[in-house]
This record gives sequence, structure tokens and C-alpha cells, in this order.
Amino acid sequence: MAKFSLDTLHATRAIIMTDVKQDYSVGLTDAIRQYFVDNGGTLSAFSYSSGDTNFRTQLTAVRIARPDVVFLPGYYTEIALILRQARQLGITCPFVGGEGWDSPALIQVAGKSADGNFYTNHFSAADPDPGVQKFVQEYRARFGSVPDALAALWYDGARLLAQAVQRAGSTDPAKIRDALATTRGFDGVTGRISIDQNRNAAKPGVILKIVGGTPEMVQRITP
Repeated sequence: MAKFSLDTLHATRAIIMTDVKQDYSVGLTDAIRQYFVDNGGTLSAFSYSSGDTNFRTQLTAVRIARPDVVFLPGYYTEIALILRQARQLGITCPFVGGEGWDSPALIQVAGKSADGNFYTNHFSAADPDPGVQKFVQEYRARFGSVPDALAALWYDGARLLAQAVQRAGSTDPAKIRDALATTRGFDGVTGRISIDQNRNAAKPGVILKIVGGTPEMVQRITP
């Protein structure tokens, strides 16, 4: 989020709004702050809590500050309301968030206020990659719908596990664990996956822009 805002949106002045009750939001805030500030940006912060419905105090301060971008590393329930209230107050800068935005409910509640904003995700069904499109076609044929990011993650997870069992040559949990830990360059529908020294999956993501109520893929990002 921070790199995209600096490099693509050319933002240098930002505000971040953090849901202090969600570890997800707090963790992303720390990462965004470090990268954005270390790379020359200035960042101011405001907070809110899950379940809040009125964000006009924070957003009035945002309007006065006139940032280039507002980071919203939270979940769609509050994000939809924030976007709607921001546009009602005349705030026109882009808002940028993470995969916590990924729900049809965000666009249903925010309406046109969601348009023009960006968020990162694990997967986009619009990705032109041949492997992704093959997965999308097969998923649609079987289930009658377009796969979302969770479906793509589950699919990659199942294939990673199957490959680890094969490489381990065993169904012993410890051996499968060790095989998973050595995963390098696994080609999944969510990108090329490697397991790092902390046993986390290092993989690409995508940037989506909401246009006319539809998330459209803007670019792929690498870790």
C-alpha cells in the first residue's frame, strides 16, 4: 500500500486511520508508517474502533489537512461508512486499503463513494495470467460463480499441501511440515509462493481500483 502510494499515486503527504481494536489494522499501520516515512513521506494518524458508525470528527480533520492519500487498513464494515462520509464531506483524495476491504458489502453500502479508491488483495479473477484464467474458467464451470480471493487461497493451500505430501513421500505430519517449509517457487493462482525462514508465505499480491462499483486489477505487486 505504501509503496504503491509513493510510486504510482505520487503521494508524499498521507493520513492513516487505524482500527485500534483490530490487530490486523494495527499491524498494517506499523508497516505502512515505517515504509512511507522511511521513503520520504509524511504521515499523520487518527484512530477509530470496530463498531463505530460516525467518523465525521476524524474526517473533518482529514479534510482540513488535505492529504494526497488516506490509508485505511481496516475491515469493510467500517470502511464502507468511512468512504461514504468522506465523500459527503467533500474529501476527494484516494483512499487505499488492504484485503479487509474485499467484500461486496463494501460497495453495496458505500455506493459511488467507493469508486476511485484502491486496495490490495491476494487475487483478481481479472488477472490475465493463463493459469489464473484457467482456474477461473474451471471454477465457474463447477460452481457457477467467479472465484474470490478466499477460493483462490484455499485452492493454492490444497495444492501446496498435496505437493508437500508428495515431496515428503509420507503422510507423517512432521515430514509434511518440513516439506512445506522448503517450498520455493510454487506457481499458484495467487502468484509464485515460497515459504520464508519464519514459515510465512512470501508471494505477490494485486492492486485493485474500484471503478463503477467493480474492483479492476491495476497491477501486480511483489514482496
